[in-house]
Amino acid sequence: MSKPVGTAGEGSRGYYRRMQSAVEELLILKGLFTAEEVTREVEAMASRSYQRGAKMVARAWVDPAYKARMLADGSAAAEELGLEVGPLRLIVVENTDRMHHVIVCTLCSCYPRMLLGIPPQWYKSGAYRSRVVREPRRVLAEFGTRLPDEVDIRVHDSTADMRYMVLPLRPGGTAGWNEERLAALVTRDSLIGVARLPDAA
Repeated sequence: MSKPVGTAGEGSRGYYRRMQSAVEELLILKGLFTAEEVTREVEAMASRSYQRGAKMVARAWVDPAYKARMLADGSAAAEELGLEVGPLRLIVVENTDRMHHVIVCTLCSCYPRMLLGIPPQWYKSGAYRSRVVREPRRVLAEFGTRLPDEVDIRVHDSTADMRYMVLPLRPGGTAGWNEERLAALVTRDSLIGVARLPDAA
């Protein structure tokens, strides 16, 4: 494929925009929310970004005790840093030299929006959702992530009440860096697992 798997076109974006408008109208018509409340929630969601997840990763890289807590209970670890995750269960999985984790939602597009913001279009596409489960190594290669054969790949399927986030390998050459500088290295795709972080220059 010439583009990363699942890249959505204008048709897909238009579909999701229409669905969003329909849901908003229904919520207002049913009297569950006012138009102002819906607007505030949409704006709040749009303002979130993967930098929240990056903050957790940077803390885990410099604080082994926090890392252990994060791997044991991702939701509690997020709240420890003042990051609201709501009633959903957050599970954080750690990439190592021998194991690489990838996140997907095969049924729809469940995604840890509270920590990563709006999901990319390719994450919601049928191509990504179906193929990454069947041929993860090939899909990762299409994103430019080529893993050695000795690295195992584990695919995690999100659900309506459970979300996953990847703890990427800490890049080499970052010894002594503070959390802010480390967080700036983290990318959205590394938190989903379709990318690895390069070593620092």
